[in-house]
Amino acid sequence: MASPPSPEAAPPEGPSRPAWAEIDLDAIRDNLAALRRAAAPAAVLAVVKGNAYGHGAVPVARAAMDAGAWGLGVATVDEGVELRRAGIAAPVLVLSSLLPDEAGRAVAHDLALTVSDDRVADAAARSAGATGRTARLHLKVDTGMGRIGAAPHDAVALARRLAALPHAVFEGCATHFAAADAVDLGSAEAQLELFRGVLDALDRGAIRPVWRHAANSAATLALPASHFNLVRCGIALYGVAPAPHLRGRAPLRPAMRVRARVVHRKRVAAGTAVGYGGRYRAPRETTIATLPIGYADGYPRLAGDRGTVLIGDARLPIAGRISMDQITVDAGDTPVDVGDAAELWGAGLPVDDVAEAAQTIAYEVLARTARRLPRVFLEHGRVRAVQTLLDD
Repeated sequence: MASPPSPEAAPPEGPSRPAWAEIDLDAIRDNLAALRRAAAPAAVLAVVKGNAYGHGAVPVARAAMDAGAWGLGVATVDEGVELRRAGIAAPVLVLSSLLPDEAGRAVAHDLALTVSDDRVADAAARSAGATGRTARLHLKVDTGMGRIGAAPHDAVALARRLAALPHAVFEGCATHFAAADAVDLGSAEAQLELFRGVLDALDRGAIRPVWRHAANSAATLALPASHFNLVRCGIALYGVAPAPHLRGRAPLRPAMRVRARVVHRKRVAAGTAVGYGGRYRAPRETTIATLPIGYADGYPRLAGDRGTVLIGDARLPIAGRISMDQITVDAGDTPVDVGDAAELWGAGLPVDDVAEAAQTIAYEVLARTARRLPRVFLEHGRVRAVQTLLDD
């Protein structure tokens, strides 16, 4: 990372582009603090998988730990290794299932593993024994999500097996909700009862993992009974509510703002075709402004013709299809010039609106923000650091 000379939140000098994502690290810290208050007395695992939902895993992880996160959640061993190579020593839990041949690398980098059967656990314990390390294991129980996890009726026997493994610590027991973001929490409450049954059976068998966790962002905000002593927060950490009805449950603010400068403008006559396929035709004489950002940067292609951008105070419609590297905007008679900055999403134009235009969810829009889009990291309204594709 290199620090640009100017404190303004704009693309840095050097190897960059007139399109960028601003990441407010103060928002990450404030959101983490708000989630800690919502979850108290439970600790918070900050989920930084998917390059921290597109925000930049290492800077976000550091900000979250500064704000009091207990540890960090990733989806793959490589994501965990990235944090370790950056010097982050906090607890890191790999949330997804692994193959047995991945276990050794996870153990070598002191990554806790989520396990659903004994094959990965055995491989992790063998690797730990061979290298003088300790494998840290979290048992996943499938209470209704249907993806990974041991069946509740098999969980106690598997937990007993994990607890008896040499060179390993049975550190946690977890489940995951399928619909904690629903208005009706009936299915989540049913899952919670199944999980409580497993935990009670573990207690009766004197098998007591330190960490018991079920709540994602939605359950952290909506289902306090699911907090146990650890919650896993992803989307809320980035200032986006998991569902519309959960907005306002905690004081969260968006951490990402995607911007691009107008690189071309022209006045066109009514009926002028714009974009691939000529599907958009100017309904009147208008100004077409071109932004140097497209679906290769993560802006969803399906938002073409339905999405909008913000230039100044004007919310302007996207004209035609989203290209790989460019977006065209119908500015009408709004004064727009080359060099003007547009907001693709952020404080003025919520990412939820972009997701709705693209017929998807904010999680996907954020997580697909490409690494080639420079990240400008802000603290106290000033640029702290800039990360570009050439830094990776």
